[in-house]
Amino acid sequence: MDEKTRTELEAAAFRRLVQHLRERTDVQNIDLMNLAGFCRNCLSKWYLAAAVEKGVGLSDPEAREVVYGMPYDEWRKKYQKEATAEQKQKFADSPAGKGHQH
Repeated sequence: MDEKTRTELEAAAFRRLVQHLRERTDVQNIDLMNLAGFCRNCLSKWYLAAAVEKGVGLSDPEAREVVYGMPYDEWRKKYQKEATAEQKQKFADSPAGKGHQH
């Protein structure tokens, strides 16, 4: 497979992942962190880091909007629920929770 095709396939997979996360507003970020060790915020930070590497001017709020499909504060108001004590404890005990900040 040539480099261009590989990049196009990776981009398509990324777009599908982002669309899936936008559709699954019932899945909270803490659930993603507890199960997979990453969440929407992580994905937006990785996107921002890639932009910085390429010299693309992008802010953290802009990167989050790419992932969330709307401003982050709007998403939080519409979809984010208070984490349960069990979710918080599971996160605190996980490798992802050690030193991870949102």
